[in-house]
Amino acid sequence: MARYTCSYTIALPLDRLRQSLIDVLKTCPVDIIYETGDYLMAREIPGKVSYAKLVTVEVLLDRTTATEKETRMSLVMKNEELPLQVDNHCHQMFDLMNQAIIENRQWQLVETVAGELPTI
Repeated sequence: MARYTCSYTIALPLDRLRQSLIDVLKTCPVDIIYETGDYLMAREIPGKVSYAKLVTVEVLLDRTTATEKETRMSLVMKNEELPLQVDNHCHQMFDLMNQAIIENRQWQLVETVAGELPTI
């Protein structure tokens, strides 16, 4: 199973970050399949890759440390593909999502901590 993680601190209050994050997810080829106030789950749209390569995205907004100015969030992207190559499909989707988060003009990125090591 390929799994890639990243944590971000974003200069935006929790309620505004949540809606902006939904907008970012919609720009990537994923559908939001579950959401609560501080958690989002999305799945890659089927049709372009095999079922095992379909990527699941989970985002946790850290309500416990959120302030009026900053919110932390954690991103986990995973699929059933064995990460036998460095540039596998899950990693490509992770790069796409990470770039969309970094380049979003609706917020200011304060800190990023990546944990890009795949797990098998």
